[in-house]
Amino acid sequence: MNSSRSLGMVIVLAAALAIVAPSWAAPEKHSGTVTTTVDLSGYDPSGEAELWLPYPISDLDQKITDIKISGDFVASAVYADSTFSTPMLYARWNKGAASRKLTFSFKAERSEVIRRDFPSVEGAWNRADFAPYLGATSLGPVDGEVGKLARAITAGKTSVLDKARAIYDWTCENTYRDPKTRGCGVGNVCNLLRQPGGKCADIHSVFIALARAAGVPSREVFGIRMGKKDVEDVSTWQHCWAEFYLPGYGWVPVDAADVRKAMLTEKLTLEDPKTRKYRAYFWGGIDPYRVKLSVGRDLTLNPPQPGGPVNYLMYPFARVGDKIIDSLDPAGFKYSIIYTAQ
Repeated sequence: MNSSRSLGMVIVLAAALAIVAPSWAAPEKHSGTVTTTVDLSGYDPSGEAELWLPYPISDLDQKITDIKISGDFVASAVYADSTFSTPMLYARWNKGAASRKLTFSFKAERSEVIRRDFPSVEGAWNRADFAPYLGATSLGPVDGEVGKLARAITAGKTSVLDKARAIYDWTCENTYRDPKTRGCGVGNVCNLLRQPGGKCADIHSVFIALARAAGVPSREVFGIRMGKKDVEDVSTWQHCWAEFYLPGYGWVPVDAADVRKAMLTEKLTLEDPKTRKYRAYFWGGIDPYRVKLSVGRDLTLNPPQPGGPVNYLMYPFARVGDKIIDSLDPAGFKYSIIYTAQ
């Protein structure tokens, strides 16, 4: 990430800290239009081309409107995967197409999320209902060393809330942000336990694996940050955070990765009062400068992509002929994501 984008992230994190407010205060809101432009024209025209983009939808915390899709594709539709119901925009170009372009835009209004008014007694729940959020993934085991560590971290904790808090605190204290990590990281938990440096997908993969190993339903949320200026290039502003399910209450957001990012960019120690404020804020709270795009790991896209499962859907995913395009190279892939304030 270049220096201007790093500065932009510092501003967003500082804004998140600034909006810490009493529980009775109305949540902050932020909005704007996000426009993704993809150009696959530079690849071999003899092969068919397919493109999948994460497709955000409205929920309690965000409102998605003014969706516009245009391009010279031969077919397009919105589908969802069969495991997590993650929506995605799909487009296809026939063999021989000289031009392969698509533009996808939407307006997002996002609310700050503060969920800390936890019940004194946790509700009853059935583990079978949360099976997708308790099991292992291809890069996130829940047994072996991960299970052993989870038991050590949560020793003496009996409630879901106390276990989740212990794992959040451990993650904040024992991982670190590595700015050299490509993209948001792949989230290989076994490697990360040996060398716990990475970016948001790495740090939250550790949280998720430990939480699931401790019997806490949890999931990553994959999204993109919105800018604060009138127009900003956010092509590399993808961000992942985590949620755990508290029985009788619902999904609770946490963002240990933004704690560690603030510590790195502001040169904070764990003992610094500002670090304590960040840790308190991102436990059950997330700022409004982000859009939720998808959930789920090890995805089979719809229609199915060639090759194995997709680790997560946060970046554009494309194939031309037999070649999977590198999603972490927006210059080579030729895509841009632009935020416009409205």
